[in-house]
Amino acid sequence: MDALVEKLDARLREWKPETAAQVRERVTEVIDLADHDVLDLLRSRATEQEVLDLLDEPTTR
Repeated sequence: MDALVEKLDARLREWKPETAAQVRERVTEVIDLADHDVLDLLRSRATEQEVLDLLDEPTTR
């Protein structure tokens, strides 16, 4: 079994049921995007945070 799958399986058993359910939902979404070859359309959290940081910066004139 792949190391990532083993790690995910272990964590799903350790986390609170609500957390595990959210992770399952998100992993399912990523799998669906990959199956449709549109994974690149998914914005990463880091990119999203960069945009938010830029919007929060004070404007200089």
